[in-house]
Amino acid sequence: MAYWLIKTEPGSWSWQDQVEKGNEHWNGVRNYQASNYMKAMKVGDRAFFYHSVKEKSIVGIVEISREYYPDHTDESGRFGMVDVRTVKALNRPVSLAEIKEEKDLQEMALLKQSRLSVMPVTKAEWQTICKIGQTSPEV
Repeated sequence: MAYWLIKTEPGSWSWQDQVEKGNEHWNGVRNYQASNYMKAMKVGDRAFFYHSVKEKSIVGIVEISREYYPDHTDESGRFGMVDVRTVKALNRPVSLAEIKEEKDLQEMALLKQSRLSVMPVTKAEWQTICKIGQTSPEV
């Protein structure tokens, strides 16, 4: 299993929206590097659900439920999307400030490539964030 982080603006698509829908496509990604990460996602991989903009925190966990396929919102036909299924909320959101303060997370892609909307997370980073979020890393 691989681990990921996907970012969204809560005004566009929030954790609550994801919970209510349950399973939904993750579309609108228009960055080639982020798109390549989505191409690498496999069914069963897990991803942190990150609220960007004002909240800047990891709030939940989703699972990849469908691998990369064409994004119907992309008129150019160059980009695709994956489907994600709601798994559970973190017991305590983990803020970007907390991530920046944690010595074991200093190499995290979120800190190195902060503008990307989709990025990999190592198993060690996954476990550390789950610990901070008071959530079992095994879902």
